[in-house]
Amino acid sequence: MTARLLAMDCVFCDLLATDSAQWVAKEQAAVAFSPLPGSEIAPGHTLVVPRRHCDLGVLDVGPDDLAATSELVRRVARAMVDALGATGVCVLNASGPGSGRSLDHLHFHVVPRYPGDGDDTLPWPTGRSTHQLDGDPRSLLAAVLMSTS
Repeated sequence: MTARLLAMDCVFCDLLATDSAQWVAKEQAAVAFSPLPGSEIAPGHTLVVPRRHCDLGVLDVGPDDLAATSELVRRVARAMVDALGATGVCVLNASGPGSGRSLDHLHFHVVPRYPGDGDDTLPWPTGRSTHQLDGDPRSLLAAVLMSTS
């Protein structure tokens, strides 16, 4: 990838360049992967990012990259309901320097919600889900996303 597409000091760009994430889906303009172990809010919590770096998130992403990323968010959310038995999802994003964002690369947290998770989800979940799944969430999501490509 060219320097225009990747920022050298960006964690997500590094994951893309080294192909070292726990991938759920890899598409031409956007990817989905599992967060670091221990940082998941619920089983199946997935990050969706555009391949092209954008410092300010939704504030500076190009329309084509936003469309591709949003479509992958939609597909991941649908897969959470279909493959994981989630009854809903929270899609979380913080964009711009005053938003409390943790990284300077557009990213969406897609968090499955399960019965009993409570109403602590907005603006950011404060607790962790106690929901247990039969099987690996990443593998289950990836299988559904591959079949709907």
